[in-house]
Amino acid sequence: MSFEVVGCQLLHFGPHRALPNRITGAVRVRIREHLMGNTTQYSLDLKVKADCGRVPHDQVRTALLSHAAHQLNRLKARHIGKLPAAAE
Repeated sequence: MSFEVVGCQLLHFGPHRALPNRITGAVRVRIREHLMGNTTQYSLDLKVKADCGRVPHDQVRTALLSHAAHQLNRLKARHIGKLPAAAE
């Protein structure tokens, strides 16, 4: 099984309604998967957050994309860990 990220795009972000230093947003991730000879491409919309307060736009963008990368690493580890093993 192969799992690769093809693209990543920050859709939107803004301040959290209740927490003053939190920024929330959404990231769209394009994924390509190869499984048993089939290739599938799909997109995931991830909810992201960062506790960065009032910082420049570039730092907010980096923090939100980093949170998305962390979520994708957890997803990838969960999928790769469940490959069937041959009995000995």
